[in-house]
Amino acid sequence: MTQLSPAAARPDTARDPRACLREHFGRVRALSQQLCAPLEPEDMVVQSMPDVSPAKWHLAHTSWFFENFILQPHALGYRSFDPHFGYLFNSYYETVGSFHPRAERGLLSRPTVSQVLDYREHVTRALEALAADCGAADWERIAPLIELGCQHEHQHQELLLMDIKHVFSCNPLKPAYHERRPPPGMRTRLGYHSFPEGLQRIGHPGSGFAFDNESPRHRVFVAGFEIADRLVTEGEYLDFIRDGGYHTPQLWLSDGWATVQAEGWQAPAYWSENDGAWQVFTLGGRRPVEPAAPVCHLSLYEADAFARWAGARLPTEAEWEIAATPQPVAGRFPDTGRPHPTAVLPNTRVRPSEAQQLHGWLRNATGVDGHGVG
Repeated sequence: MTQLSPAAARPDTARDPRACLREHFGRVRALSQQLCAPLEPEDMVVQSMPDVSPAKWHLAHTSWFFENFILQPHALGYRSFDPHFGYLFNSYYETVGSFHPRAERGLLSRPTVSQVLDYREHVTRALEALAADCGAADWERIAPLIELGCQHEHQHQELLLMDIKHVFSCNPLKPAYHERRPPPGMRTRLGYHSFPEGLQRIGHPGSGFAFDNESPRHRVFVAGFEIADRLVTEGEYLDFIRDGGYHTPQLWLSDGWATVQAEGWQAPAYWSENDGAWQVFTLGGRRPVEPAAPVCHLSLYEADAFARWAGARLPTEAEWEIAATPQPVAGRFPDTGRPHPTAVLPNTRVRPSEAQQLHGWLRNATGVDGHGVG
């Protein structure tokens, strides 16, 4: 799930909860359009493969979610912006009606981007009015739905950037979503944190929002393990490539090796080689592979093969959560303006017990049992 930075996302519990949620809703809605600010209308209608949705569709679908599940059933006298939008921008909610085929979203030249932005404004204003004017009993019913809608829109903010990246990668001009280059990082020695065996509790602790698959909180027994204190770098993954990682079937799960053969994989998605020089396509355009930058765009098969090559394994979900829970929630979030993971920066101060790069855009894939990879 994509989130705002901790300072922006956490409500001030000393203030009126209704005011806090209304402000949160406003920030979420504004961020979606802020993420589209670098795009031209032509960029926002392209669908480069069936699993990609146009940026315009994301903006409309997240508005449809608020309209369909909150405004229509709870806002007295609410009038839909356009009755056809329910069919166009429902994603897969079978219980609320039929929907336009996912693989054909790129064919929707109409409504225009301008009309979708008007739709967003219509929905946002109506929901703000409902949140401001409804009585206490109605607020108790709709507040959890507003929070759910905000978290749903957070998910689509991440999808929007994933999708525009794929769209731009298919363009021979290799355009950049933004021109900001990350600051140079530093190569750091891979270290490990140890955790003892025993009964641990994982899952949502019951305070604040969580999706249903994060509950209930429960006990798990874990053997003692070690987990890396940072992510695997592009330089380390390049060593795996040069050592024949994509040509050594013993490193791969059987399904993974079959996929390597069928798809012709030679490197992660968005990597390319020209005369021995490797490049990676990012939202900032193409750049040389950077030895200290975290490697991205690995499938589970690739991550597993790399871990095996490195003499490690991937952590279980329970192990990762146990390692991540005590760490401070700090990292690169979408509202920081740097949507690509960056290397550990020089002069970064980290306590000996503190792992890095666990939160924000970064999703850790660390190794355990003494030979961790991140």
